[in-house]
Amino acid sequence: VQLVESGGGSVMPGGSLRLSCVASDPDVSEYCLGWFRQAPGKQREGVAVSSAGGGATAYADSVKGRFTISRDNVQLTMYLEMRNLRVEDTGLYYCASLRATRWKDCAPFKGYVTGGQGTQVTVS
Repeated sequence: VQLVESGGGSVMPGGSLRLSCVASDPDVSEYCLGWFRQAPGKQREGVAVSSAGGGATAYADSVKGRFTISRDNVQLTMYLEMRNLRVEDTGLYYCASLRATRWKDCAPFKGYVTGGQGTQVTVS
């Protein structure tokens, strides 16, 4: 699935951003979707994932209570609402997909394939 991210930018600590990810596949409702990020010198890490239907979500401990993932399968779009941003949230954010319809296959952040160039988030 091709995915195009947008919405990144530079904010001060405590600020907010909303990332968007548009999918190319009209069958996106058959995919788990998630957000991942990679900071310079660090490995890619999972941030948040959503079940194929959007009814279930999971978050990395570091972003719980601050980030919210959502999706609109009709609009083929996924979002990541980020509040109370911290310096350590800085990184290149990617959306990714995993063809699975069972929530237990979506949640572990494993097996996802990124499909775009990412969008940069800088908190400083």
